Amino acid sequence: EVQLVESGGGLVQPGGSLRLSCAASGFKFSTYDMRWVRQAPGKGLEWIFTIGPGGGVTSHLSSVQGRFTASRDNAKNTLYLQMNSLKTEDTAVYYCEVPYGGSRVRGQGTQVTVSS
Repeated sequence: EVQLVESGGGLVQPGGSLRLSCAASGFKFSTYDMRWVRQAPGKGLEWIFTIGPGGGVTSHLSSVQGRFTASRDNAKNTLYLQMNSLKTEDTAVYYCEVPYGGSRVRGQGTQVTVSS
């Protein structure tokens, strides 16, 4: 069974940083594209980054460029999202996602709240 478990979210002040992790199991992690996505209150899902099996990163969201970075550790079956200079508009539930078996599988998400 494919499982994705996000962690590392929380409440942070504007300008702060967080590092999210996504632990993957149930599939051969090192051979799949992985994706970070987020959903803000009342809004649709936004793609943030796609990370290829070799670690190459494609950015999909201009509003986080220069502030967020994504990486993966295939030896640990773990995906990371480093978020710096956080803004109130970054408040959202953050998910990792894998295209698997013809569908997009996501974890339960981790809440990030940016507020003073």
